[in-house]
Amino acid sequence: MDFNEVRKLVKLVEGAAISSLEIEEEGLAIRIEKTLPADEALLPAAPQVIPAQAAPAPAAPAPAAPAEAAPQATPEPAPKAGGVEVRSPMVGTFYAAPNPESPDFVKVGDTVKKGQTLCILEAMKIMNEIEAEEAGTIVEILVENSQPVQFDQVLFRIQP
Repeated sequence: MDFNEVRKLVKLVEGAAISSLEIEEEGLAIRIEKTLPADEALLPAAPQVIPAQAAPAPAAPAPAAPAEAAPQATPEPAPKAGGVEVRSPMVGTFYAAPNPESPDFVKVGDTVKKGQTLCILEAMKIMNEIEAEEAGTIVEILVENSQPVQFDQVLFRIQP
């Protein structure tokens, strides 16, 4: 393992919602630790099975909170009418194509089939293909190539 690989691992840990990473390779052990803010320390670990899932139906609006209630996070905008959101099942790096020389898997306006690869998410040097859960037309791509993404971040909107 060379210095550049270690540097990549450090950057991966910095951008991920994990507090430590330990790797042992050919007798060399490396442990990278960071202190997480209190709200990130409670996030669930990234799942190993990676199906892209449609967003749940929007919930009914909550009643107004009293003035002394704690401030709440701003919710993401609701999906466009009839659209399906494809969300990131993990923290990782978004790749729109299988390699830099290849065309993107999909672009806005493309018709996709159920099970078709939409993108790749890299997490800890493992490439995870994200597939369409439904057939439809790509109406929006919300992530740039090589951009880090968070768990449950909206990646695509598909019109069935």
